[in-house]
Order: sequence, then C-alpha cells, then structure tokens
Amino acid sequence: MRIHSSKHPWLLLAILVVLLSFPGALSEKEKKATKNTKKEDDEKSTTKNAKKEVTYDGTSLIINGKRELLYSGSIHYPRSTPDMWPNIIKRAKQGGLNTIQTYVFWNVHEVEQGKFNFSGRADLVKFIKLIEKNGMYVTLRLGPFIQAEWTHGGLPYWLREVPGIFFRTDNEPFKEHTERYVRTVLDLMKKEKLFYSQGGPIILGQIENEYSAVQRAYKEDGLNYIKWASKLVHSMNLGIPWVMCKQNDAPDPMINACNGRHCGDTFPGPNKENKPSMWTENWTTQFRVYGDPPAQRSAEDIAFSVARFFSKNGSHVNYYMYHGGTNFGRTSAHYVTTRYYDDAPLDEFGLEKEPKYGHLKHLHNALNLCKKALLWGQSKTEKPGKDTEIRYYEQPGTKVCAAFLANNNTEAAEKIKFKGNEYVIPPRSISILPDCKTVVYNTGEIVSQHTSRNFMKSKKANKKFDFKVFTENVPNKLKGDSYIPAELYGLTKDESDYGWYTTSFKVDDNDLKKKGGKPTLRIASLGHALHVWLNGEYLGNGHGSHEEKSFIFQKPVALKEGENQLTMLGVLTGFPDSGSYMEHRYTGPRSVAILGLSSGPLDLTEKSKWGNKVGMEGEKLGIHAEKGLEKVKWQKFSGKAPGLTWYQTYFDAPESVSATAVRMNGMGKGLIWVNGEGVGRYWMSFLSPLGHPTQIEYHIPRSFLKPKKNLLVIFEEEPNVKPELIDFVIVNRDTVCAHIGEEYTPSVRHWTRKNDVVEAITDDVNLSASLKCSGTKKIAAVEFASFGNPNGTCGNFTLGSCNAPVSKQVIEKYCLGKAECLIPVNKKTFQQDKKDSCPKIPKKLAVQVKCGREKSEKKN
Repeated sequence: MRIHSSKHPWLLLAILVVLLSFPGALSEKEKKATKNTKKEDDEKSTTKNAKKEVTYDGTSLIINGKRELLYSGSIHYPRSTPDMWPNIIKRAKQGGLNTIQTYVFWNVHEVEQGKFNFSGRADLVKFIKLIEKNGMYVTLRLGPFIQAEWTHGGLPYWLREVPGIFFRTDNEPFKEHTERYVRTVLDLMKKEKLFYSQGGPIILGQIENEYSAVQRAYKEDGLNYIKWASKLVHSMNLGIPWVMCKQNDAPDPMINACNGRHCGDTFPGPNKENKPSMWTENWTTQFRVYGDPPAQRSAEDIAFSVARFFSKNGSHVNYYMYHGGTNFGRTSAHYVTTRYYDDAPLDEFGLEKEPKYGHLKHLHNALNLCKKALLWGQSKTEKPGKDTEIRYYEQPGTKVCAAFLANNNTEAAEKIKFKGNEYVIPPRSISILPDCKTVVYNTGEIVSQHTSRNFMKSKKANKKFDFKVFTENVPNKLKGDSYIPAELYGLTKDESDYGWYTTSFKVDDNDLKKKGGKPTLRIASLGHALHVWLNGEYLGNGHGSHEEKSFIFQKPVALKEGENQLTMLGVLTGFPDSGSYMEHRYTGPRSVAILGLSSGPLDLTEKSKWGNKVGMEGEKLGIHAEKGLEKVKWQKFSGKAPGLTWYQTYFDAPESVSATAVRMNGMGKGLIWVNGEGVGRYWMSFLSPLGHPTQIEYHIPRSFLKPKKNLLVIFEEEPNVKPELIDFVIVNRDTVCAHIGEEYTPSVRHWTRKNDVVEAITDDVNLSASLKCSGTKKIAAVEFASFGNPNGTCGNFTLGSCNAPVSKQVIEKYCLGKAECLIPVNKKTFQQDKKDSCPKIPKKLAVQVKCGREKSEKKN
C-alpha cells in the first residue's frame, strides 16, 4: 500500500498528538499512514540538495531524492552493431522508455582467460554512454550467468576446464573467477564514471540470474552462494541498489524481482515491506529454436499485463526484449535461431514493430498521467462483479486520483460504475483514468498504427552469382586410442561447431550371411546433429530437437568382409544456456553399434578405438575471409556439390540505406560470412510442423558491407543444395495500416496534466486514425480502405459484409502525398450524406497505405 502526506504535515501532526492521547484510537494501518505523512514534502524539500544516489522504499526507486516510474527495455549490445546502437536507443526513448537494461556477456569480453576485450560489438562503455546521451537510465545485469539464449549462458568455455570447478554454487574456483570478472567490469564502469552516484546513467545492478530455478540442486551451498554474491556487489559501495530476479529469498538489502508474462498476478511481491515491486523481464514474445512455428504475443496482452502490474503497486517494468537483434556468428545457445525476439517492439532490424511499439508508447503516456497518484496516493480496491475489479489511488485532501478499471471476462464487455459514472470496459482489458473520471487509454483498444514488414528483392545485389566451391576431405583414419567417442563440448572447446570421429572394425563372411535383411548401423547421440559415412559412402544425417536434445541415427548398411571404416561428424548448434551442473553437460555420439550380424550386436564403443579431429580445414585456414581465400584451390560450381562444401561469390551492396538480409533459399544447414564477419548459423532443412523453415532471412548489418564487391562465404553441411536460389533483400515497414473501432477511446496524446488536473490539449477530443511513414517517405498509395466490418490484419485486409463506398476516396483525400495524416473515425467522415446501409453493425476502419519516396529522392 502506498500512503503519503497531504500538503499540510504540521496540521496532521497536531491531530496525531491529540489522537494518541486516546488509547487504541489508531489502528496499525493508520499509524503506518501517519508515520509516512511527511514523505512527499520531505522529498520536495530535499531534492535540490540531495546527494547523487539511488535508494528505494516500499513504493519505488528514489533517484537523486525523487521517485520515478521506470519503463525499461532490454537491448543487448552484442546483438546489434555500434552503428545501429544510436538509432535503436533513440527509437526506444521515443517509445516512452526511460531506462535501458542489458546483460554483460562474460564470454564476449573474456574469450581467453585473463584477456579482456571491450571493443567493437563488445564496447559496453560506448553503448552505455550513448544511452546516457539520450537522457536515459541503465540497468546492468552482470551475470556471471545470464542464460539469455546465449551460448553457455554467457560463461566462457575455459571456465569448464578450471580444476575442481562447479558453476553457480559455493565453490571456491568459481567464486574466485566470478569475483575477478565482476570487479573488472564494475571497476571499468567506475573508472568511466558511469554510476549514478558519479553522475552517470547506471541506476540499478543485477547479480546472478533466475537462480531459484537451480538452487535446490545445490542445497545449502546454493544459499551460501547467493549470500556471497550479494555481499560481493554491495561491498563495492557503488551507490546503486541491486536486484535478483526470480529469487524470492534474495538476501537483504537485495531486491527480489519478477520475471514472466503476468507478474501482476504471479509475483508474490517484495520479501520485505521496504522494497519496491519490480519486474525485470516482461517477455514481449517467445524466442525461437529451429523447428519452431511462428510465435507471437499480442500488444493487447502486454499492455494488460503492465497496467495490471502498475495498478498493484508496481513501479518498474522491463520489456524483455525491447529489441532482440541477431545472434551473430556462433553466439546462440543450442538450437536457438540467429534471429532473436523478432516480435519485440523493435524488430531484429531495429524497425518499429507496430502496433506493439505504438500501443506501449501510449500506455507509458497514460501511466505518466497517473504518476503522482501512483507514487503518492493511498491505494484502494473494489470488486463490483465476478469478472471486474477497480484499483485506484487517491491522495487525501487533493484532486490527485488515478484509477484502473479491469474486465477479466475474455468474451464480453462489462459495465462498471465508479464514482457516479458508468464505464463500458471491453473484454479482457483495463481502462486507465488518470483523474478517476476520464478514460484516456484502454489496453484492448489499439489506436496506434500497424505495420507489415516487406522483404524486397534487391536489384543491385542479385546479379548472376559466380559461385566457386571448395569441398572438405572426409577423413578415414584419425589418431586416437579412446574406446569411447570424445565428448563434443570438450573436444571442440567452443572453437568450432564440428568434431570428427573415425574408427575401423572387422567383420567376417559368417557375420554377413545371416538371413532376414541387412545389418543396421545404430548411433545414439546426445545432440545436436550428426553426419555419417561408411567406407567412404555418405549415409545421411540426423538431429535432435530442442526439447529432446538426443536422437538415434539408424540405417541399414552394406558391410564388406574384412575391415570397414566408419566416420562421423558431430555438429554443435551452440552450448546449453541453462540448468544446474552446466559444467557436466555433455553432447555428441555416446553409443555406436552394428546390429543384425550373425554373431550378435557389435558394440563399437567397446571393441574399437576412436580417433578425433576438431573443425574443418577451411576454418583453420580462414577461407571465410578475403585474406584466406587463396589458401585453398577453388573450383567453379558446376551445379552440384557434395556436403561439407564451401561456397564463395561476390555481390554489390543492396540499394538504399535500409536494412538488408540474405535469404537462404535452396540451402540446408551451415554458416554464413560476409566480408569475414559472421552472420550466423542457418538451418533451412529443419522444418517446423507447418512444413517451413523456422527462419529464412538472415540479417546483414550495413556496417558489414562495402559499396561493391562484397565477399559472401557459406559453409554448407548438406549435399546437392542450390545456392543459385539465394537472394539479397531490402527490409522495410513501408506497409502502414490503421484498424480502429468507432467506439474506441481517443488517443492519450490528447491529454495532459496541469496542477493536478487532467485536461485536454485541444478543445475537441475526437477519435482518429494516425498514419505515419518512416524517415522522409510519403504515402504513395492507398491499397485498402473500408469503414464497416472489414476482416484480416495489416497486409491482409479483406472487405466484410458492410462497407462505406467512399472509404478509399476519403483516405486518399486525407493522406495521399503526405508524410503523416489523421483521419477522423466516425460515421460523418465516411457516410457523408448517404444512409447507413448496416446500422446495426458496429463499425471499424481498416486502412492500408504504401509509403515510398518520390523518384527524385530515391537513392541508387
């Protein structure tokens, strides 16, 4: 409960003295309210002279003596490029955020033990200073473990090989290296004066991450580790609070925080009354693994969850992710796609994903109108019906009041009476009333624009490609004397995705005479993928799923009398990113046997010695980059090639300055480089249940490109692919739409707060549809317009049974040739003098326009 003072603390204190003379006159609740009665005035009087510091109480963080509502978004610096950072951060601020949250990626900064790197995409200082330049705060999530669908959960590989180490527990080797890493990062931040106490933007830190998920495995050692981690960061006296997410027993003064989709209902709350309610991860969508179908989370659901959380004493929300970006190179965790959280408010390319971006921006505006009531009001709750709820905040003796009217009925609107007025709340939505009278926003009614993303084939980049190829040799006999195939993580040491295994075995003529079919090769593998050759013949490949993480490769084989040669290629798709005892997680082939012999099964993991080799020859020679190309002999591509083949060609940069991607049509599985930069892993042959690849387009940042003669190198694992089907595309969101019901609440942009009163900015508050093109583009065409009951979504609208015939002409009149336009959404605008032919049908406006540049503005 938030209870704060009125404007006259001296009067309240006098009353308190009188009341206290009567035994039992005040309840405990009233005593607490009176005790805090001076807080607001104390805050106002001390803000000017306050020391630069961040503190907290049961209401919120207190920054330089001032309470704040914090709207934060996760943006990870290694998942985009330094030239993209300014625009991404700028758009985040324009979306109403005042805070950026990022993990710190240990295995990005210390790939080799003792050698730290903070340059390029790892330039954390530059990233934070750009956020500061935009007038925003920073939350730093240190790890050491971050999960984040990032390979090895952010822990460097070399940590696995430290003698006697156990990750994330009361283990001296792990704590020793963790402390060294933590102090290195925090000392750098301090040196650059980036903490708020030094005048910088970092207001909050996080140590560890979702530890409760593994704590039980470590028992008492887990609890001791959490206490140790808390003491470590607090001992550095950096002048900021620290949080632990999904850690309800976070030790004082650590703040326990929530992760999830609906923390307004699932979070049990702070573990002490003097801690604020904080939400460190509000998942804006679902990350995807290869084999997944499309996944989305609606803007309405996110907005509902945030309004719910703030209505129940929340003061901080962080969208995970606000911009997901790209898992370049080999950085994604096992099976995770290169594209990360693409359905976030800013998509993989940094473009505004509407309506999610705009609807949340409006939500932030509405909450800001409620700020004083939320931070200084007394909370009250009413339950007028089975599916309805009212939560509101009032400051006694003032006009300050804000209300949240909730309808939990998922199928029907509900009426709510509140303070003498009646309100209709749409299904499963919350209406926000920043003065307890005026509805300025509803979570289920989207009045912001929508967009549809387009991938336009480039004319400049897609000239006929002259592919050259180099094929790896498949080894027959490698040195080794182990009777068990080597564990793949330990074999590759995160230096390659590939590990070779070879063995030989003998069979005699009697073994091959058994009736009833051919012998069968059976390989049990813990993942992730496997290629198999027998006596030089390629038998095919297999792979596990993200859920199972193991699979059986089984195939009838033709053996020869005498010595037979088996070769396997174990393939990684990244290290695991979660779970207890990660240092003991294994992968790769574990059991190999020949079945169906006359003498019975032949277990090659016991009867044969195995040889091993790490990586591809092309990797070791660096043929993915220009300087390594001449180290092998390339052949002209003849139209067909076996697996394990490198492809290289040149292309010109796509026209314009828009985001660009390569579509890997015709390909199977492998890795992509452009001018030596790792674009990432692709896996076109791993189809979703819908029969399509999980990801087709692979982001190529503009900073990877030169104007002409860009080197594209692909390592392809599978045979007989068709690289000629690859093409380069330009990415835009030039398809802009509106989809608004005539009874929707007008945009919150019509309202402001002055002297504790919510008032309209204009005399006439009307519902309107807003359309806006990005950059310097203008509305070039109206592709669809209907005022009636249209169907579909942006990019796929169709007419319903009811439509105003003049819809398209009206939109063209308001919008054609303009960079942005406003269209009144009402019958008068669209029916004009004509009679409503379907008066009983509630009307919606659906509009789709195309943005573009005039010919004189287009860049070649």
